[in-house]
Order: sequence, then C-alpha cells, then structure tokens
Amino acid sequence: MIGSLSGTVAAVGEDNALIEVGGVGYVVQAGARTLGRLSVGAPARLMIETHVREDAIRLFGFDSEQERAWFAHLQTIPGVGAKVALGILDAMPPEALVDAIALQDKAAFARANGVGPKLAARLAQELAAKQGPKGFVSVGGGARTLGAAAVGGARAEAVSALVNLGIDQSSASRAVAAAAKQFEADAPAPELIRAALKEVSR
Repeated sequence: MIGSLSGTVAAVGEDNALIEVGGVGYVVQAGARTLGRLSVGAPARLMIETHVREDAIRLFGFDSEQERAWFAHLQTIPGVGAKVALGILDAMPPEALVDAIALQDKAAFARANGVGPKLAARLAQELAAKQGPKGFVSVGGGARTLGAAAVGGARAEAVSALVNLGIDQSSASRAVAAAAKQFEADAPAPELIRAALKEVSR
C-alpha cells in the first residue's frame, strides 16, 4: 500500500496529477483544492489513500493526513463513494466538516457536488453518531481519532472543558462549533468556553 508520495509534479489534469518519484510517474486523483495547489515542475508531497480493485489500483492524493483520513471515513456512509467524498472535501475542509457534523448542518453537506438532500441529511445524522476518523499521528506514532481535537487546540480545550462540566460530548461539540462562528478569527479557549456555555443555556 502506498501511504504518501514525494516527488515532482509532471502534469496536472482536471481531476488528477502525474507525480514523478525516482523516475516513475504515479497518476494521483485529487480534489480541485489539492490540484489547485500543485504546479508543474514544483516539488510535491501528498498523503495517499490507495484503492485496490480487481481491475485497477487507484491513488487518491491529499495535502494533509487529516484530509486523507476524512476521505476514508466519509466512505463508511452508504451512498458515498470516492467521487462524492472528494466533492465533500472540496466544499468543506476538515475544520468546516467537523463544524457541519457537530451542528448537523444538512445545508453544508448539500453544497457538495453529488450530494442531494437525502444524502446530506444522512451524512449529517450518521457522521454525528460516529467517532471521528483514524489517522497517523507521526512516523513511529500510533493512530488517533481526528475529530474535533484535530481542528485546533482552543476548540479541543473548549469541548473538553464543557465535557468536564458534565455536558455530553455531542452537545459540547455542537455548542463549541456554534460559538466559534461568532468570532471572525480563531478565538482563545476561555472566550470559546464562555460563548459555548451561553449556547448550551439557550
């Protein structure tokens, strides 16, 4: 299995790129946001999700381990294949995806290519009931859940503080996600906690 590729961008197409590594060219499928960051002739390092089938081996490339893990996790929902999962990640980076799940925001999912109202509702509901995706911490490290804690330290700290106050994990995540939308930039944990507590008391 290929977990990552580091090489030179030889070509960029509509939905894939050719990455040359040690004289071998690998065709990597990717979303528009990832492809938009690649430049022909420039070095690139992509995290890879490998799909092996009887008739083909397909490589899907991502800028980060978070995106790769979410790509795999999204496909655990019935009706979500590789194309739809890429469309969701193009519409929502992992940070926005975590918020959409916490808020069960069907409209956010419906903005992705290939996601209709019924699938959007199912994604919001079923992802909220699941634990976040597993990903690699680092070389030599173990796997960890890339859920709300992966979004940022302040948000993770705020969720943890609310849980310590006796609020269930799902409600805490929802309150922190709603509170974070009140700030133009990333807010420090104490401000997030105060705003999230107001959300809980509503």
